[in-house]
Amino acid sequence: MPFSLWMSLVAVCAMGAMSPGPSLALVLRHTLGGGRAPGVVAALFHALGVGFYALLTVWGLGALIVRYPTLFQAITWAGAAYLAWLGIKALRAGRAGALEATGMATTRSQAAREGMLVALGNPKLILFFIALLSQFVTPDMSLAAKAIIVLTAMIIDGGWYVLVAVSLTHSRVLPWLQSRAHWIHRITGVMLLALALRVVVGPLG
Repeated sequence: MPFSLWMSLVAVCAMGAMSPGPSLALVLRHTLGGGRAPGVVAALFHALGVGFYALLTVWGLGALIVRYPTLFQAITWAGAAYLAWLGIKALRAGRAGALEATGMATTRSQAAREGMLVALGNPKLILFFIALLSQFVTPDMSLAAKAIIVLTAMIIDGGWYVLVAVSLTHSRVLPWLQSRAHWIHRITGVMLLALALRVVVGPLG
């Protein structure tokens, strides 16, 4: 995979992870309720769920390219439309209620279970991966390149939420995130719209 293409994947995955939502609220709740360890566990198991969906998406899209190129093209265009819709939605999102989270009594096992379930139980996540990864998967993509895509999604997702959990136990990261949530939404929206436009113009590469 070309380095420039990988950097595009990194940037979009990072913005997707940083965008305030139920996954971030989950990590915040477990960190506030049980300390650093449950927060980190929730982050890591959420990343495993993300990796599972990414793996299914990469292999499924690869099969579609080979067997049904027309269907894959249709999915690609539908994915571009979905990314554009997500981008517009992010740009219109305000700061109110973006990062509201309260502490609760929690354990590592609860954090692990809920971290995985939030990832696997979110239907929007698989739609996002289909829309996103259809722009990166190619017919001649090697097994190593597919593994890089999956690992990139996992590491960025887990790394961001682990950073949040660790930082929250030492600083005022939550108020900082809350005060800048609208900017995170805006940056995410612009990047998603740019990716959707790039898909319309031509394949990534």
